[in-house]
Amino acid sequence: MKRHKLKKERTIRKLTMKELSFELGVSETTIKKIENGDRNPSIELAGKIAVFFNKTVEELFPEFF
Repeated sequence: MKRHKLKKERTIRKLTMKELSFELGVSETTIKKIENGDRNPSIELAGKIAVFFNKTVEELFPEFF
């Protein structure tokens, strides 16, 4: 799987994986797997991430489109 821009956005905002996972209501492991390219977020989670970072899903996960 391809890497997403999630890690870049998270580090720009100086958030830990734990902090981001809390904000999104998912496990830290989920964030880690998405950042490492080991799994893709669900459509729902991709939408939550995009809203949180004030980006579009297409900007964060361009390989889906």
